[in-house]
Amino acid sequence: MKAERIGVFGGTFDPPHVGHLILAAEAQDQLRLDRLLWVLTPDPPHKQDWSISPLAIRLQLLLAAIGDNPSFELSRVDIDRPGPHYAVDTVKILQEQFPSAEIYYLIGGDSLHDLPTWYQPQQLIKLVHGLGVMRRPGDQVDLRELEDKIPGLTAKICFIEAPLLEISARQIRQRIAEGRAFRYYVPPAVYRLIDEYKIYRNSSLTELAD
Repeated sequence: MKAERIGVFGGTFDPPHVGHLILAAEAQDQLRLDRLLWVLTPDPPHKQDWSISPLAIRLQLLLAAIGDNPSFELSRVDIDRPGPHYAVDTVKILQEQFPSAEIYYLIGGDSLHDLPTWYQPQQLIKLVHGLGVMRRPGDQVDLRELEDKIPGLTAKICFIEAPLLEISARQIRQRIAEGRAFRYYVPPAVYRLIDEYKIYRNSSLTELAD
């Protein structure tokens, strides 16, 4: 029987936007994934000093963003355990949940550059079937240098070509706080929630979390 191919797309998704969805769709298409797990990270180790919206808000926004795609699924693998949440631990748990699956962990090109600084990167590379790298056009990376630091990395890399979208969650939050247009930066269902509950506008963040 052919092994199920599962993609793992982690992030804070604060908020989830069209760039996330396009990258996820490209990863699913190019890596021939049977399904894609969206792993909402409550306590990201690399954002310990950042101000992140309450989990309840980000969870509702993410469910709204992916709800109309049956091959996109929310995974509670990080939500239901204490942090900080490291990728290697997330993959270990998912392998226990899906023992016969091939797991592809998805990261951005910037994260590939930083991979040697991650927690137990060598172990992460050993655990995954592939490392899906969402590469932006023109992105340059020294694979030989990375291979020296993390032996075996090159063989696991699967580059994913994606359109260049200069959209970030931080940019969207800033536009909302400044009262600027943001409607077409996020999926319609996400826009409706942000607009209805006035999310990202000063102290209104807590209303949806209650």
